[in-house]
Amino acid sequence: EGLFDESRKRFIPDMPQTIALVASVESAAYADFIKIVSSRWPFLTIQVFDTQVQGEAAPEQLVRAITNANEQAELADVLVVTRGGGSADDLQAFNDERVVRAVAASRMPTVVAIGHEIDESLSELAADLRASTPSNAAELLVPDKAAEQAQVSVLRDTLNSNARSFVDLAVADSRFMRQQVQAAPMRMLDAVTSETKQLRQLLSAYDPRIILTRGYSLVRLNNLLVTSVGQVAKDDTLLVELSDGSVDVTVTDVHGKLK
Repeated sequence: EGLFDESRKRFIPDMPQTIALVASVESAAYADFIKIVSSRWPFLTIQVFDTQVQGEAAPEQLVRAITNANEQAELADVLVVTRGGGSADDLQAFNDERVVRAVAASRMPTVVAIGHEIDESLSELAADLRASTPSNAAELLVPDKAAEQAQVSVLRDTLNSNARSFVDLAVADSRFMRQQVQAAPMRMLDAVTSETKQLRQLLSAYDPRIILTRGYSLVRLNNLLVTSVGQVAKDDTLLVELSDGSVDVTVTDVHGKLK
């Protein structure tokens, strides 16, 4: 019927909030399971369904306990069926077909831990997860509080370190931007000063007064600049501008372009 097939095995929650426990409250298996769960992860609820776990009445009581657990108004996250070790006859109730079918039909994911590690019952084969012992079932179901606290401490330290690094980087960026803003006016002033100097040099290069100091002169006729002998006639009065003043001259003769 495929009751033992791996393909039908369901996922067991990593951190269950509620566990339905089918066990004998007078057994060492029950005490071990409760003790380990309470010490490892005391933040969950355990619903106990007391039952006989050996003898002629055990199969019927086991089925009833499993059924009751599955008929609760709010189902637990996982169903655990467990008992300690014993002889083959002591464990026979967990090979009973009725119990095997009840485990397979559970609406909750099931963990079955029967006997010692070498013992194996049909109910364990039908369960979603087999644990070697009751203690192992508790270890598989809940995390260790101390280990989780240590991990949280590591994560907290990492977050604090990352936060400090982020703040340091933000402060460094802010300082750099402030320096850039403060330096911007000086850079602009230096650029304007350099450009002004270049313009002055350019103006000096094209300043006709500078040219006149090298022996050249400007000749005007009626306030018009004379650039050709064709503009001048005999007896015209010309104004000759020199570097340090001007003179009036009268044209006595006009000569053509020199060859």
